[in-house]
Amino acid sequence: MSTKGRVLVAMSGGIDSSVAAVMLHEQGYEVIGMTMKTWDYNSSGGSKKETGCCSLDSINDARDIAVNLGFPHYILDIREEFGDYVINHFTNEYLDGRTPNPCVLCNTHIKWDALLRRADKLGCDFIATGHYANIREENGRYVISKGKDENKDQSYALWGISQESLSRTMFPLGNLHKSEIRQMAIDRGFTALVNKPESYEICFVPDNDYRGFLKRRVDGLEEKVKGGDFVLEDGTVVGKHEGYPFYTVGQRKGLGIAFGFPAYVIEINKDKNQVVLGTFDELARDGMYVDQLNLSKFSSVDGRIDTVTKVRYNDAGSPAVIEQVGDIIKVFFGKGVSAIAPGQAAVFYDGNDVIGGGWIKSSFHQLANAK
Repeated sequence: MSTKGRVLVAMSGGIDSSVAAVMLHEQGYEVIGMTMKTWDYNSSGGSKKETGCCSLDSINDARDIAVNLGFPHYILDIREEFGDYVINHFTNEYLDGRTPNPCVLCNTHIKWDALLRRADKLGCDFIATGHYANIREENGRYVISKGKDENKDQSYALWGISQESLSRTMFPLGNLHKSEIRQMAIDRGFTALVNKPESYEICFVPDNDYRGFLKRRVDGLEEKVKGGDFVLEDGTVVGKHEGYPFYTVGQRKGLGIAFGFPAYVIEINKDKNQVVLGTFDELARDGMYVDQLNLSKFSSVDGRIDTVTKVRYNDAGSPAVIEQVGDIIKVFFGKGVSAIAPGQAAVFYDGNDVIGGGWIKSSFHQLANAK
C-alpha cells in the first residue's frame, strides 16, 4: 500500500497522460488508470479514420502502459452524458450564432466530474491529468498557473474547474517541457508513444467539418437558414449566404463572395439571418462582456484589475482592465483585439496565474459604448 495515496489518472493513450501516470507510479503513488470513452466515431458521419482520445487504439495504448507497469486500468463510458451536454451545447451555440469551444466545456463540466465520481468509488485521494499547467494552494484558494513549457501551456482550457475539484487535482507535467516528456518516454522504452501523432481536432468532428456535422445533426437545417443576407456594418446588402450557423466571427475563407479587399465575418445576427462583413480593422473590438464566470485566484473581482486576457486558445493575450458587475465581467482592452467571438472562453491572467474565466457574451467599441 502506497504511503503517498491513491490517484486516479486520466489516460487518453497519448504521450502526455501516459508519462504523467508513469511519473506518479515511480514517485510511489498507487496509480489507477482511467480512459474515458466520450464519443462513438461510427455515429459521427465523417470520413476520417477513428483517431484521437476516444478511439479503440488510444484505449488499448493506455491499457498497455498500465499492464507494463502493473497498475489497474479501467474504461469509463461517458458517451451519454457527453452527448447530452457537450454535443447538444455545441449544436445549440451555432444555432444561436455563437462559436462554441466544446473541449473546454468537456474538461470543466464533464471529465472532471466523471473522474471525481469514479475516484470516490475507487477510494482515490486525487485525480491527475497530463495537462501542461500548475496548481497551488494560496490564501485558501486553489490557483491554476501556466505550465513551464509556454508553447504547450494548457491553463486556458482549465479555467472552469471548481475549487472543490482543484483541491484534489494534480498536474504532474506542469514543470516540464515537452522535450523532457518525450525523453522520459524514450528512456522507458515507450517509443510508440513518441512517434504517435497528436490529435487536435474535436473528437466528435474528426474531419474538422463542423458544417457537415451540423447538417447531419439537425434535420432540414440548410433549408431553414439558407438565403440570408451578407451585409456591411451600415446595413448595405452585398450578397446571399448559405445560413448564419455556417459562419464564424473572424472567418475570411469560404465566404463565396468577392470584394476589392479581404472581407471578414465581423458579426453574426441570428434573428435577421444576417452575416456582417467588414475589413480586418473593422473586425477589432476593444471591449467585451463575459458571463458564466468561474474565479480561481480570487473569490471575486473587487474594483478594477489589470490583467492579460485571452479570447481564444491560441491567443497570446492582450492587456486589459476587468471589472465585475454582478454576474458579468466587463473587459476593457488597451487597444482593439481581433475576432472576439461570442461563445468562446475568455480567461484572465495575473502574470502566470489564472484569475478566472467565463464565456464571451458580446463585444463592443468603448467609444460607442460610452455615448
